Amino acid sequence: MEKLVKSAQAERTGIDLFLTEEHIELLKSIMTWKKVKAGSTLFMEGEAAGQLYYIRSGRVKLRKSTEDGKELLLTIQRRGDLIGEFGGLGGEDHNYTAETADACEIGVIQGKELEGLMTRHGDLAVQFIKWFGLKQRIMESRFRDLLLYGKTGALASTLIRASNTCGVKNENGILLNIKLNHTELGEMIGATRESVNRMLTSLKEQGTIEMKEGKINILQMEDLRMMCGCPEEGHCPNEICRL
Repeated sequence: MEKLVKSAQAERTGIDLFLTEEHIELLKSIMTWKKVKAGSTLFMEGEAAGQLYYIRSGRVKLRKSTEDGKELLLTIQRRGDLIGEFGGLGGEDHNYTAETADACEIGVIQGKELEGLMTRHGDLAVQFIKWFGLKQRIMESRFRDLLLYGKTGALASTLIRASNTCGVKNENGILLNIKLNHTELGEMIGATRESVNRMLTSLKEQGTIEMKEGKINILQMEDLRMMCGCPEEGHCPNEICRL
């Protein structure tokens, strides 16, 4: 029997983890729901931001352009995640591009309506601020891994984060219950597809990972932790160590 990794894929995910049932219903009461085809752009980097997007189903890729014209895949957001810029000051621009990886059902929230809702419900505003701070810590930790441990360490860190986000325990290790192709992994760590292929091949030869039905199965988590200076299990909250 396969078992979900603790905290990786609970019934509640994303911002829902911070909210009560009442808060969730309040938030959904100001959403406009729409279905979006795979490969659609929700918003572009640099565009004026006035809306947030709640993912009810499907996956959304967040991309950012580098100064030399390359694109970095920041993360892949899933059910329960809320994306977009919200500073509460107006005049915000999107810092990244959001593109649907699958057919998605999205709840659109107007920034002004969210401001009004939080003005009336201070407890919701407090939880929202906590969630927003967590988002910042997740992104900062990903950039830290990339800067300090190079491409190999960043790949190891990405696999660890994926295990906390969508990992499923099995008899041999932890299966990543998401198909990440070499191009996507490369975009996440700023490496070419060929480089990722070489690194994954090396990890397979070392017995650190294996491929199972097109997905990555982590056999030796400790090997990955050593590659990216990851502390022992339990010292880094899964809420931060995630995609």
